[in-house]
Amino acid sequence: MSKAAKLDRELYEAELHRLQAELVEMQEWIKQEGKRLVVVFEGRDAAGKGGAIKRITEYLNPRIAQVVALPAPTERQQSEWYFQRYIQHLPSAGQIKLFDRSWYNRAGVERVMGYCTAEQHRRFLRQCPIFERMLMEDGIMLRKYWFSVSDKQQEKRFKSRLTDPMRRWKLSPTDLESLTRWEDYSRAKDEMFVHTDIPEARWNVVESEDKKRARINMIAHLLSSIPYEKVDRPTLKLPKRPPSTGYQRTDRRLQFEVPDHTAALIRQDAAATYVDPEDEDN
Repeated sequence: MSKAAKLDRELYEAELHRLQAELVEMQEWIKQEGKRLVVVFEGRDAAGKGGAIKRITEYLNPRIAQVVALPAPTERQQSEWYFQRYIQHLPSAGQIKLFDRSWYNRAGVERVMGYCTAEQHRRFLRQCPIFERMLMEDGIMLRKYWFSVSDKQQEKRFKSRLTDPMRRWKLSPTDLESLTRWEDYSRAKDEMFVHTDIPEARWNVVESEDKKRARINMIAHLLSSIPYEKVDRPTLKLPKRPPSTGYQRTDRRLQFEVPDHTAALIRQDAAATYVDPEDEDN
């Protein structure tokens, strides 16, 4: 398969903004109609799941659209039914829940890294389709996305994170070990698809060698899969301010204000760009 051309930045930003406006419309429909939407994001480490979630939620109401990114289970949670801790994060009427990794941890990292037993893994593969059918039977809209990236691209992104102090936190020893267990993760993913790629809730594969293309393709597909309609919202108008009743603001000297850090920045910038007139003459 030939390599797809990289998406032009201006085209990407224009289409992303259009899609984000549609996401706001979808959100309003879900809120008004009392719908419930769950979107599952899975895939290789550094495949671009987090970036896609960030663009989806950028303009959405955080009270309606919420990201679920659970830490490792506690000892108590490990003794519970596996799906139990995920159930409490399912949406109520008028909500969207975006799972940044989900119950599929058991079919991926837990399976490969030995964090679950073979029997627990087999039980998950049996129960997961039943669990998801129960969600949909109750009216929850479920969408599942698998972000696919090549081993070379994953390694390139890992190296970039290692040298970037702003993204270094995204790497863990488990993430790095995924480089040496590439084929193990591939086999686990293939087995997971065999059992959980059900007609009612298909896995939608997102090719993410180019993160920009991946985000656009994923968001466009999500929007196309939800039967939302434009919601008529009431026209809002700013009221006129009433006349003053004599309120006097508290003296600023009685309040503790944060230092004006920007003033120092402006002075530093002015000093750095200042050119002595005598130097210009020389």
